[in-house]
Amino acid sequence: MNGRPVKHSLTLRGHRTSVSLEDIFWREFRRIAAERRMALNMLATEIDESRGDIGLASAIRVFVLENALKRP
Repeated sequence: MNGRPVKHSLTLRGHRTSVSLEDIFWREFRRIAAERRMALNMLATEIDESRGDIGLASAIRVFVLENALKRP
C-alpha cells in the first residue's frame, strides 16, 4: 500500500485547483461520487462549500471517513 499523497486537479465552480490525497482516499471518494451519481467535481464543490476554515484535502478525508463510518 502506498501512503504517499497523489495530486489530482479538480474544478470547483469553474476554477481549477489541485488536491493531494492518498490513493485510498481517492478511490473511496470516487466510489462515493459514483454511488451518489454525481460528478467528482460536484461532490468536491459541495464539500468545499461546507468546509469552513480547514483545507480542502482535509475536508475530503474527513468526509470520506465519516461516510465509511456510517456504512453498515
